[in-house]
Amino acid sequence: MTEAGTPAIPPTADLDQSGFDLGGAPAAGKPYRVLARKYRPNSFDDLIGQEAMVRTISNGFETGRIPQAWILTGVRGVGKTTTARILARALNYELPDGSIKGPTIHMPVPGVHCQAIMESRHMDVLEMDAASHTGVDDVRQINDSVRYAPASARYKVYIIDEVHMLSTAAFNAFLKTLEEPPEHAKFVFATTEIRKVPVTVLSRCQRFDLRRVEADVLMAHLANIAAKENVEVEPEALGILARAAEGSVRDSLSLFDQAIAHAAGIVRADAVRQMLGLADRTRVIHLFDALAQGDIAAAFTEFREQYDTGADPIVILSDLAEFVNFVTRVKIVPATADNVAFGETERLRARDFASKLSMRVLSRMWQMLLKGITEVQGATRPAAAAEMVLVRIAYVADLPTPDEAIRMIEQGGGTASASASSSAGAASRSVSSSASAVSAMQSPPRSMPISRGSAETAQRPQPSAPANEPQSAPAALKIATFPELVALAAEKRDLMTRTALESDVRLVKIEDGRLELAMERSASRTLINDLSRKLEQWTGRRWTVIVSNEAGQPTLRAQSELQKSERERVAESDPRVQEVLARFPGAKVLEVRRLASEPPESDVSADDPAESYDNDDQ
Repeated sequence: MTEAGTPAIPPTADLDQSGFDLGGAPAAGKPYRVLARKYRPNSFDDLIGQEAMVRTISNGFETGRIPQAWILTGVRGVGKTTTARILARALNYELPDGSIKGPTIHMPVPGVHCQAIMESRHMDVLEMDAASHTGVDDVRQINDSVRYAPASARYKVYIIDEVHMLSTAAFNAFLKTLEEPPEHAKFVFATTEIRKVPVTVLSRCQRFDLRRVEADVLMAHLANIAAKENVEVEPEALGILARAAEGSVRDSLSLFDQAIAHAAGIVRADAVRQMLGLADRTRVIHLFDALAQGDIAAAFTEFREQYDTGADPIVILSDLAEFVNFVTRVKIVPATADNVAFGETERLRARDFASKLSMRVLSRMWQMLLKGITEVQGATRPAAAAEMVLVRIAYVADLPTPDEAIRMIEQGGGTASASASSSAGAASRSVSSSASAVSAMQSPPRSMPISRGSAETAQRPQPSAPANEPQSAPAALKIATFPELVALAAEKRDLMTRTALESDVRLVKIEDGRLELAMERSASRTLINDLSRKLEQWTGRRWTVIVSNEAGQPTLRAQSELQKSERERVAESDPRVQEVLARFPGAKVLEVRRLASEPPESDVSADDPAESYDNDDQ
């Protein structure tokens, strides 16, 4: 202690602007202090994100309207206990020369009691954890000690953390003391469960709801701390940490501490994602784009690549739902895209999606993701369950909502927007199928499978045609080549059938209404029956699908691989490519793509099925 009675501070300590020991870098024999403790606020000026509370308390102190009790509520890590200690410090702030005569919020330098209060070792500032002191006896000790004057400070301050854990009897024992405490006693309560605190206690306290700290404010706070710690960190990494903290300052500092240790150098965004088990935000956007376009195959590929790199299926869907929410907010309030807590790519793509997608589509994706996340959490195979969620979302991506489908039927008289190759009856049945499928998607019963085939059975009432006009029959769709059959499966968005036609069968002969195939060992036993039934549904006529004993042509997948190998062989024989390979040892040709302006190869016939299919697939 110095002559004036203030605590002596070592001259080598790392001090903040208020004079408190911040711990600094761990010196020899000095333990390391985590960032959440090292940068804990010491005054009202240091609190971030709680301007409304600070203003109310400041005005009360300046006008002398100081209540006998406060209750602070909010989520974990927003500063409830820290604010309680700052209140205790402000109530007992006193300088050695005695120039401060009463409570004040202006504390430019440490006072006589400040160090002991902020370190929870002052005899007149009692901190009690209600989670471990829940009974009447604990409250009775407070009631007995509150009558005695403080030993050295101006006020006796009782800080009770997690006050909602007190028993009903303990709360009742507190009421009289809390309503009429001695003039030298003040109470500060903190809780995360304000609803569990009796109304009789709340009515005797001045309540403050500490709000979650905004992500951009947390980013600025973390950037300031990084500068003080001489840590280089990417802005995108700060945004990830700020969003992961969900408004909690303590959580953000703890995560930042962990990220610094994990990176062992520059804190990069990729390292933070790996540490938190998050999916790459750019890849989440790619997955969202594939779902919005209804491209199930691309969505499957993107999801599997993220899953193989270690991303959790629930985290992928949660990040996808978060991006859907962000796009929706940008669509409603375009200024939301200016939030620096989100990356530049996220903000640009969100603006683009918000201008293209309707509110109903975004709302439908959100509802299906919300339900899908619950399904994945309870599934024995989360990855497979997540893939089925993606299938449902992509399936209804381009379908109209029920009211839109009904409006199309009413405006078109049951023949809305039929193409030149489709008759009126086929178009009407397609619109009815879309309306039924969307209705099933928005509120699907557990026992109802979601597919286009089942949706077609749910027929809506159609406008009746005049009795004197004959009903037009749907025109039969003709298929002349095997690639046309594969393209039809792709058009119907039947991924399993298209994959089977590509990899599991070899074409022997195809005619209109008749198909002869040779089967691979990987083919399903029910493929022939399923294919016959689906062809009848798709084309409007019966098909005969038989298994032939002939070898048949190679599968389309084999033909495509053969052509790919041939293109790679030709490319590797090119002198320019050989020169590049010679200059870069270990390099190899992975893929050869044909430019859109390049004419097709002269040695391949234009009507070759495999070549035609390969071009379409590219």
